[in-house]
Amino acid sequence: MNQEHRWIWIVLDSVGIGAAPDAHRYGSSDEMSNTIVHIAQSVGQLKVPHLERLGLGCIDNIPGVAMKGCVGAYGRMREQSFGKDTTNGHMEFVGVVLSQPLPVYPKGFPREILDPFEKYVKKPVLCNRPASGTEVIKEFGPLHERTGRPIVYTSADSVFQVAAHESVVPVSTLYDWCEFARSLLVGEHGVGRVIARPFIGTEGQYTRTSNRRDFSLSFGDTVLNSLVNAGVQVTGIGKIHDIYGGNGISRSIHTENNADGMEQIVRTMREQPTGLIYANLVDFDALYGHRNNPEGFARAVEAFDVGLGGVISLMNETDILLITADHGCDPTVPGTDHTREMVPLLVYHKKMTGGISLGDRETFADIGASLAEDFHVALPPVGRSFLGDIL
Repeated sequence: MNQEHRWIWIVLDSVGIGAAPDAHRYGSSDEMSNTIVHIAQSVGQLKVPHLERLGLGCIDNIPGVAMKGCVGAYGRMREQSFGKDTTNGHMEFVGVVLSQPLPVYPKGFPREILDPFEKYVKKPVLCNRPASGTEVIKEFGPLHERTGRPIVYTSADSVFQVAAHESVVPVSTLYDWCEFARSLLVGEHGVGRVIARPFIGTEGQYTRTSNRRDFSLSFGDTVLNSLVNAGVQVTGIGKIHDIYGGNGISRSIHTENNADGMEQIVRTMREQPTGLIYANLVDFDALYGHRNNPEGFARAVEAFDVGLGGVISLMNETDILLITADHGCDPTVPGTDHTREMVPLLVYHKKMTGGISLGDRETFADIGASLAEDFHVALPPVGRSFLGDIL
């Protein structure tokens, strides 16, 4: 195992940076999307000095972010996989390109799925249609509380979501229901994720809790498996464990929110001297992108930048910091769905003295290829390493 570098990899969930070349295939909202630029415009200027220093402003013209003077490596990546969801993006990062679209259910799930699910939970479901997660609990929460019937819904993404009030359905029971749904949703109905969506509160004041859990479809071994098999410590922070179904993850740390995620990154940096620290920060997506709140989104990015300063200060001479996103979720365009966007690629180590352009990368898998090259494991079937460019 090569322990020359320790990698700190942070995924800013939904922080896209401009419509992908094939965005027209996904809709007019996708064609006009640019999450990071539009949220910056919503507050006038984005104040992110650490991201600016790493090269964010050198990728696009972002209000408040200088376009020169950076010291990191910067670029954009386009996605080759079909879709614009968490599963698609994260799998491609580590060398799995999804050549066929995952199933979606704009009219709800068929009886062949619902019948066995309802038999298992012993109650008929509520909703069964695409819906906003916050709106669906507002609409069906009171009836759910009275009857205990699970709220089942989907979105434009390939997901089967089950919402339940924690005082009505224990979280462990909700997880069990979702595990059963995962066993049903295979083959032609193999959705990317089954998601447990617990909530609390009273009518008119429901809020989703941090006990969300994702049950992902398995796509086989990835670069992460190669790393673990080679003895590399891979720590997943946030929903990383759920996204990969635990495959290729040595240690998993659940987080409450972005702030907790940043604290866990810092704590893990102090405890884990080698290997890969891999984190997903989901608040950008869950709290702001899907809720059409560009100002809140911008402030969350600024708050991340403050925490990023602490991460950078803890880096040693052999650390490599990588920051990217898995898709967009532009809160300023019509709709509440993810947006098909390019994503930023920022890479930094302390020996860098001037900005390095990594250009527009043809696939998210360039990250996996770079990790594989650095740790001397098998290269993924797709992706071109940028390790030589940054070193």
